[in-house]
Amino acid sequence: MKTRLFLRFVLLASCLLSLPGIVYGQESTHRFLYVAEPGIRNYTQYGGHGVIVFDIDDDYRFVKRIPFDGLAPDGTPANVKGICGNATTGRLYVSTKIHLICIDLDTDQVLWERKYPNGCDRMSMSPDGKVIYQPSFEKDNWYVLDAASGDIIAEIHPKSRAHNTVYGIDGSRVYMAGLASPLLSIADTTTHKIVATCGPFSHSIRPFTVNGAQTFCFVNVNELLGFEVGDLETGKKLYRVEVEGFRQGPVKRHGCPSHGIGMTPDETEIWVADGHNEHVHIFDATVMPPKQIASIRLREQPGWITFSIDGKTCWPSTGDVIDTESHKITHRLTDEEGRMVMSEKLLEVQTLGGEIVAVGDQFGRGMKH
Repeated sequence: MKTRLFLRFVLLASCLLSLPGIVYGQESTHRFLYVAEPGIRNYTQYGGHGVIVFDIDDDYRFVKRIPFDGLAPDGTPANVKGICGNATTGRLYVSTKIHLICIDLDTDQVLWERKYPNGCDRMSMSPDGKVIYQPSFEKDNWYVLDAASGDIIAEIHPKSRAHNTVYGIDGSRVYMAGLASPLLSIADTTTHKIVATCGPFSHSIRPFTVNGAQTFCFVNVNELLGFEVGDLETGKKLYRVEVEGFRQGPVKRHGCPSHGIGMTPDETEIWVADGHNEHVHIFDATVMPPKQIASIRLREQPGWITFSIDGKTCWPSTGDVIDTESHKITHRLTDEEGRMVMSEKLLEVQTLGGEIVAVGDQFGRGMKH
């Protein structure tokens, strides 16, 4: 076990020193997209059930489907709520509203599936892969979990209807948003206690992201087509940014105009979902407040935004694949049965010589320190 972890650490270090796809010696990294289903509510028509693996470097060719149980009491697949993973530990985690499921990335075997008293929602993992902050399913608490076993280390009780969670990239802070609160709660990961808040924002916080230095947060809120910006150092709301040239209207899911926001890894842009108009809108994040610069029409209503590790690709939850430089859609995901694949829970996995060397993140977080 120690030998494997050491090898994985060496390979990961070499991968992170160069851009994906560049040759290291006689081999190069290979990129895969892991998509957890059903990732739009419990709608199996958008890709069935399990984790679908696509080969990014082979035009998103379907590779395999990793099965797991994750069943609701009536025997149907439960809604998948989140996904995370880590290259050093070689594990992938999928949450449903009932379960947390741990999968070995080397063997595709389910190692364990656990239930928690108040259910599960969209979790986030520490950079070293050892700790998971797991929100309950819209209840009062977050569970702090040992990632190896799933055991509960601590509980945090913001009483905000727990929903979305983002780990800061240095592992020192975790940001927690609930469906019933305009405040973003901030926990210290050494004590697992809330040490600060940011806001209040104009309404309850929905999806959100933070920059790498953890000085700013960018939050979707109810009743806003666009986002608001918060100062994580002072705790104050700074700006309200509305999408221009598009009108709000009814949405199929989530009940808010913009459910989905991501910052490109280089922190130059903010991408925002627009459900009613079936678009993503792009903002220049090098200025404050961010300035709208482009819009892209999608094949369905987006509810989440994820970026590739190198930031060259955007994966909205609609299954469209977007080149972030040209803003062109290059692929549309379909499964082994030819079904349209959509999911709000996906991430990138990179291998080198058959070893897992990097795992991306479901959140579009800024990655600059």
